Parts: sequence; C-alpha cells; structure tokens
Amino acid sequence: MRNIELNKEHIEYQKSICTKYNSLFNPINEQLFIGIATDFELEPINGLRHPEHGTMNGWYIWSGEWSDSDDFFKPIHAEHLIKKRPEILKYLSLDIGFRFQIDSKGYEDVWFDEKLKNI
Repeated sequence: MRNIELNKEHIEYQKSICTKYNSLFNPINEQLFIGIATDFELEPINGLRHPEHGTMNGWYIWSGEWSDSDDFFKPIHAEHLIKKRPEILKYLSLDIGFRFQIDSKGYEDVWFDEKLKNI
C-alpha cells in the first residue's frame, strides 16, 4: 500500500483471513481510492468489494445507516483509512464480491455476495 509498510506479518494475516473465508487473496491497487461514508464513530463497520472502476479500487466502507445518496461515499487513500481504523487492513485483500461487518466488541462476519461482482 502507498505509504503503509505492509510487512510479512500483515500479508500473512490478510492471507489467513482469505483462507478462513474461502476467498482468493486479492490485494488492492494502492493507487486507487476506497469509498468511505463515515467517520467511523458508529458501529458496526461494514465493507463490500465491487470490481475496480475508474479511480476506485472497489472497496466501500461505512458505519451507521446506509444511504442511496449520490454523495454518500467519499474517496480516500487506503493509507488514510488504515490510520483511522487499522483493524480494517486485514479485510482489504478479500476478493471481489466479499462483504464484512465488524465491531469493537470482537464481532466479525464475512460473506460472499455474488451480486457485487456484476455492479
């Protein structure tokens, strides 16, 4: 990732999450943006991965209520997101079509949603 030092331990942890949830290991293109829709004060945190499109790497992450508003998501580089919420780093190599939901109490749910691959 851009200015984030992904050491061997980070990569192995990402690979273990992918293995745990039967996902291909698919690291993000660090030159593209993640869409975020929150300052992450609410829980749970949700994420979903579409195919790359334009300047977006496919990840969209939010907390609180979902909105269909055109300006719900704002682009951010992965390094800035990870500085705010480092626990998200381990999910960012899940393949296209995966979703996750986590909270600060240790809740973790990861699943595949076929519909996300065709958007």
